[in-house]
Amino acid sequence: MRIPRIYTDSPLAEGCTAALDENAAQHVGRVLRMQPGQELRLFNGDGQDYPATITTAGKKNVEVMVGTPEPNHTESNLEIVLGQTLSKGDRMDYAVQKAVEMGATRIVPLSTERCDVRLKGDREDKRLRHWQSVAISAAEQCGRARVPDILPVMTIAQWLDHSRDCDLRLVLHHRTEQSLKSMDTPKRVALMIGPEGGLTADEIVLAENEGFLPVALGPRVLRTETAPVASIALCQWLWGDIGR
Repeated sequence: MRIPRIYTDSPLAEGCTAALDENAAQHVGRVLRMQPGQELRLFNGDGQDYPATITTAGKKNVEVMVGTPEPNHTESNLEIVLGQTLSKGDRMDYAVQKAVEMGATRIVPLSTERCDVRLKGDREDKRLRHWQSVAISAAEQCGRARVPDILPVMTIAQWLDHSRDCDLRLVLHHRTEQSLKSMDTPKRVALMIGPEGGLTADEIVLAENEGFLPVALGPRVLRTETAPVASIALCQWLWGDIGR
C-alpha cells in the first residue's frame, strides 16, 4: 500500500508528537480513514520528509509520532514564477495543479484586459484559498518538498513590478519567432501567460518595455491552461532538472 504524503504547516521534529492541522486531519481521518499504527510521510516546506506513525485518529483530530527526517531532493535548481491570467471553470485549477507538478516556485493570478474573470473581496479570498488547496494536493501527490505560494490577484502593472527579481522574464505569445533555445541560462524565470483571447498588443508592448522578452513555444496556439504546462516543462528541460 502506498504511504500517503501529507502537508502540514506545523513545525516537525524527530521524536515529537504532532497534531495535524484541521485540513490534514480531516483528509487522513475522514477521507483516507486511517487508523492508529498506520504510517504517513509528512512535509512542511523545510526541504525534508518526515516518516510518521499515527497514534490517535478521529474524523477531525489526528496525532502522529514523528520519525527521523529524510532529505527531499525534488526541488529544481531553477526558480519559476508563473504569472497566469485568470480563467473560468476548472481551467485555473488545472493550470495551478500542473504548474506545481512541473516545479513552479510561486504562482500569481493575473487580471488582464481580455480576462473574463473578475474577483474582489470575499470571492477573491475564497478562490485563493481554493487554489492554495489545489497546490497543496498537487505537491503531496508529486512528491515535492515545498508548496508554492498562490499570491493575491495582480494587475499587469503590479505583476511587472513583482517579477523584477527574476533574471529572465518571458511573455508568451505566438506572434514572435524567438524561441527558448536562444536564451541565456537563468537562475529565476518569470513566465507571463495571457487569457484565452491572448494578451493585447498594448499589454505585450508594456511587458517588453519593462524587460520581458517575447517567446513562442511553437507554431500552434495553446490554450491558457496548456501554456504553463508546456512552458514550464521546456524551461525545466533546458535549464532545470528534467532530463538531468
